[in-house]
Amino acid sequence: MELDLNKFRTLIPINALYENNLMLLAKQSQQKKLERGDIVFRQGDDDQNSVFLLSGTIELMSTQHQEKQIVAGSIDASYALAADIPRKYDAIVTSETATVVWVNRVLLDRLLAWGESTLPDETEHEVERGPSALDSEWMMAMLQTETFRKLPAQNIQSLFSRMEEIKVKNGDVVVSYGESGGYYYMVKMGRCQVSRPTSDGREEILAEIGRGSSFGEESLISDAPRNANITMLSDGILMRLAKQDFIDLYNEPIQKQLTLSEAEEMIANGACMLDVRLDSEYQNSHIDGAVSLPLSDIRNQGPKLDRERKYIVYCDTGQRSSTAAFILSEMGLDVSVIEGGVTSS
Repeated sequence: MELDLNKFRTLIPINALYENNLMLLAKQSQQKKLERGDIVFRQGDDDQNSVFLLSGTIELMSTQHQEKQIVAGSIDASYALAADIPRKYDAIVTSETATVVWVNRVLLDRLLAWGESTLPDETEHEVERGPSALDSEWMMAMLQTETFRKLPAQNIQSLFSRMEEIKVKNGDVVVSYGESGGYYYMVKMGRCQVSRPTSDGREEILAEIGRGSSFGEESLISDAPRNANITMLSDGILMRLAKQDFIDLYNEPIQKQLTLSEAEEMIANGACMLDVRLDSEYQNSHIDGAVSLPLSDIRNQGPKLDRERKYIVYCDTGQRSSTAAFILSEMGLDVSVIEGGVTSS
């Protein structure tokens, strides 16, 4: 079923995304039409999706007989249904039909972390526009490769700022079999051939790769020689990251992680809890005693925080909070992160 983009754009916090990032999220989201009595999710489910109601009515029910009706178009329906993981409710369609969309919560938070941490000296027009569609495509393709899937969100800005764009021509040999690895590559435009020399002197064609594909990480991680040739099959553009930058970002330790109970103990001893989600998300629900400080305001408001105090930051999945913690740590503040975010605590 084709996604209703007009309604999708109004959902919170999806409505805070750059348009190009919103479109990337939309491509990986799934919309379904359900009928009365259909189960959207069960109490105890621990999937990695945020579920939004676009039309119809859904009843949330728990074993404690707590019930709540969510009607499409209402304020409650602007937010993800029963966002806590594992789920605390059964969600059942009670209208004749209902339209529901499943969104990858980690990808959503990563896109928000990427967008909300934009440097403040960009013009209003640039911030509103965000990265170009082509830039968004290769950036997100790289972040979803197995190599970088678990990369802490605080590395995102550093990662992209250190990458170099190079133009290549049809026939150029980008990587040669047996040489030492110097760079990690992402194909921004163009097509490449992956091949390997055989014992009888021939060239064995292994694969053909195109836009959004990456190569070169194995040699950098293992410090072994390149195990294939990469040759351009067309003119194109590659993004490359130098070996030392790759190693620094790949191996950089994650900041202090806390469970929610550990965070509560620190708060009892004077630490301050910061909710770095959108203010609208904070207004909808937040941890008691937490202070709202959206990620987009961190660079402006961070210098005003008390350097003698300890801070704990959180968001839904840990993506935005890890970015916030990285920025605040650079300012000299003592910052910890709630592991995995509050929806999985």
